[in-house]
Amino acid sequence: MTLILLMMGLFFVGVPVAFSLGIASVLSILFDPHAANPLFLPLRMMDGIASFALLAIPFFILTAELMNTSGITDRLFTFAQTLFGHLRGGLGHVNIVASMIFSGMSGSGPADVAGLGRIEIKAMREAGYDAPFSASVTAASGVIGPIIPPSIPLVVYGAIAEESIGKLLLAGAIPGTVMGLSMMLVVAYRAHQRNYPSEPFPGLVVLVVSFARAFLSLLTPIILIGGIIAGIFTPTEAAIVAATYALVLAAIVYREMSFAHLVRAFAVAGLESAKVLFILSMAFVVSFVITSQNAAAEIVAAVSTIVSGPIGFLIFTNVVFLVLGLVFDLMTAMLIVVPLMLEMAKHFGVDLVHYGVVVVVNLMIGAITPPYGVNMFIACDIAKISMIEFAKESWLFYVVLIIVLGFITFIPELSLFLPSLVAL
Repeated sequence: MTLILLMMGLFFVGVPVAFSLGIASVLSILFDPHAANPLFLPLRMMDGIASFALLAIPFFILTAELMNTSGITDRLFTFAQTLFGHLRGGLGHVNIVASMIFSGMSGSGPADVAGLGRIEIKAMREAGYDAPFSASVTAASGVIGPIIPPSIPLVVYGAIAEESIGKLLLAGAIPGTVMGLSMMLVVAYRAHQRNYPSEPFPGLVVLVVSFARAFLSLLTPIILIGGIIAGIFTPTEAAIVAATYALVLAAIVYREMSFAHLVRAFAVAGLESAKVLFILSMAFVVSFVITSQNAAAEIVAAVSTIVSGPIGFLIFTNVVFLVLGLVFDLMTAMLIVVPLMLEMAKHFGVDLVHYGVVVVVNLMIGAITPPYGVNMFIACDIAKISMIEFAKESWLFYVVLIIVLGFITFIPELSLFLPSLVAL
């Protein structure tokens, strides 16, 4: 309990996340005469991130940067536009479909909103859509990023839970698709309610041309998921394949990336990877302290007095992580709370692959929820609207995503069907 109180206190006075985790861990051990030797903490930091699986994180981040600094995102958007733009509210559907395709390449929600979002919001505003709706569709579609494989948060969860990252990545495919389809229903409802415009069908020739221009980009998720299922490469190797493939497309095939853009993509990817891995190393320190102080057993015992059975625990999980999503970003909430919740999940007999998807979906819903939704911040900045305007428009997406979360929570087969087909 001392550890948790120290962390929360440091967060609220503005200490950066990684330093809050580290300082709280050291102080917690110093205050406890029966705790482990604090000299073990640097070793735990290094051992925690000395994992081959975690190499996937910098390569997925690099993939997203390469896509956003080249013409790949434009090609994906143009193809989705020719395919769905003729529907009522077509650009809203295009927004979601493009994000689903992008998700199959980058594994990052904020990268989706920051990259594709600028193209999507600009196109929607020019076509007559109001700014709050354009921003809410963009932010909501970005929720899919860490659900559909590949997924950076699921890689992090797999490292913390010591669970198969390959199974976790595959587990997000069906839930992510269901989320995307559900958001398209919201767009269809709003489009007919407000008589949003549709574009004329450009014709079969234009559709074929746009498909041909985007074909090599569209192959990326097929290569990644197919390669993992077929056992051709591991999830970590899939991340390297994705980054290499994106680099070849951008620099050699499409020739739409300058050397300056390439340097910038590597620099940004390196910086973002360092941030994530530094925070993750501190999270392993927190896990070590929790174990050494037997805090997990105490928390499990306390929760067992108010929760009964796996269903009750899953409901408890949804409440906890939806609330955390209001005040913390995804990675912070995951690194602080997941180590504690995992012990409870094991106690109640919850499948850890299914549980990982439930946790990430919860926290991604928080990404569009005021006051601390990362996707919301990015979309509002691009669309030049206030948080209140965004909240008034996005509530229906939030409600539908909560309903989908219920299906994902109580129908484990949605997450476990694909992982059950392969031995990983």
